[in-house]
Amino acid sequence: MKLSQFNYKLPEERIAQYPTPYRDDCRLMVIHAKTGIIEHREQFSDILEFFDEKDVFVFNDTKVFPARLYGNKEKTGARIEVFLLRELNEKLRLWDVLVDPARKIRIGNKLYFGEDDSMVAEVIDNTTSRGRTLRFLYDGDHEEFKQALFSLGEAPLPKEIIHRAAEPEDMENFQCIYAQKEGAVTAPGSGLHFSRQLLKRLEIKGVDFAYVTMHCGLGNFREIDVEDLTKHKMDSEEMHVEQLACDIVNNAKANGHRICAVGTTVQRVLETAVSADGRLKPFDGWTNRFIFPPYDFQLADAMVANFYLPQSTMLMLTCAYGGYDRVMRAYKEALSDKRYRFGVYGDAMLILND
Repeated sequence: MKLSQFNYKLPEERIAQYPTPYRDDCRLMVIHAKTGIIEHREQFSDILEFFDEKDVFVFNDTKVFPARLYGNKEKTGARIEVFLLRELNEKLRLWDVLVDPARKIRIGNKLYFGEDDSMVAEVIDNTTSRGRTLRFLYDGDHEEFKQALFSLGEAPLPKEIIHRAAEPEDMENFQCIYAQKEGAVTAPGSGLHFSRQLLKRLEIKGVDFAYVTMHCGLGNFREIDVEDLTKHKMDSEEMHVEQLACDIVNNAKANGHRICAVGTTVQRVLETAVSADGRLKPFDGWTNRFIFPPYDFQLADAMVANFYLPQSTMLMLTCAYGGYDRVMRAYKEALSDKRYRFGVYGDAMLILND
């Protein structure tokens, strides 16, 4: 398929700038893939109706850290945005980062952070046109350093909503309530709809939970610059699947229960770690799996998704799972209904494939 097939006109005002007051208050569109029927539900919590005892929800338990911070360049005082990607060396305080504007930052430059310039970093390498390696000059132990660094940062909201100023509550809102393992620079958005109350109600109903980890990177949001999707390469992301999650998923699958993947990151994890015989196996490493139509999914019987932006890799994976024509027709319906909101803070979609 071609990049242009995933383009559609999305008015800017349809992109949610804030989440709903309660996580499970967003709207829910339900696609029954076998029949083509589309339902419109006013509450995400209605998802309860579609699952039974011993069905399994698979969640991504990655935890977002405050990756966006602002510093000043030495001598000129120019304001520089630094987006932390990942720590490269704990002992040397080396971080892989993006800088903006990149043209102003060269090897050897120093950047100062905090009102009293309490944090200093030196540029030691150019990795891409925007990317740099920074060495932070800090004398305390590693935990103390991380706390000091993160105290300077703010929630790494996606570019479609950062034209508003970041607010203190963004860091809590842009985090799944079950987040445990720090390492993501963007939230697995489909998981943001689950409240503690909804999880408890699912638990009371007898639904089981399995947790996998993919530390979501910015590669999901990088613009695709090739029309032929077979030529696009995803950035690699760190992922982990433990034996407990495998046992929960495999036992449910063997006994005919439904497996629901919560979001595109979970789908990529499952499809990376599935064995030839259709069983989930432990995994500890990296993946750059790029899923677009046509694709034969092996594990998930259902999927929770958001309403993704045009030409995004998340939209492509959703179309691969729900069927290109069905999903794009659903998007057309969502656009014609002025109440649906798009983006990470927007409404949700449930695709039932069985």
